[in-house]
Amino acid sequence: MIWIIAIIALLVVIGIVVYYVNKIIVLSNRIDNAWSQIDVQLKKRSDLVPNLVETVKGYMKHEKDVIRMVTEAREKMMGAKNLKEKAAAEKELTQALKTIFALAENYPQLKASENFKLLQEQLEGIENKIAYARQFYNDSVLRFNNTISTIPGIWFARIIGKNKPREYFEIGEEERKPVKVEF
Repeated sequence: MIWIIAIIALLVVIGIVVYYVNKIIVLSNRIDNAWSQIDVQLKKRSDLVPNLVETVKGYMKHEKDVIRMVTEAREKMMGAKNLKEKAAAEKELTQALKTIFALAENYPQLKASENFKLLQEQLEGIENKIAYARQFYNDSVLRFNNTISTIPGIWFARIIGKNKPREYFEIGEEERKPVKVEF
């Protein structure tokens, strides 16, 4: 009888260990996958930038600084190696693209260009996908961080060496400020 109780207790302990270890590993993998999805969308956006620059060049001959700013921001995005670098480069590229679209208002022929409209629509679609991918990534990080910081997950996370919280994909201070609209 004692052996049966001991075996059942051992099976329960093994079941709990396997459940939590697997859960932590699955959540960690989900974060890696979510980051990959963000990375894919950022790459798609970066791939569109040369087409946008070429389209804009013909119309904005006097806006060389803006075109250079977009090109440099794209190069930084392509060269970024980790989450922090990519987040900073992504912010810079977003600002550069906003500038180019704001300046496009001063060039009616550019605004009317079918190629420019198509690129603008594609970028808008990618921006929406990036926003969704960021949300999924941050939700995955939240779930992982909660699991490794609460009992019993904290014990198992230490055992398998996955006890460091993951970083959220956050926006910068500039983007938190209210938008100033002037007429």
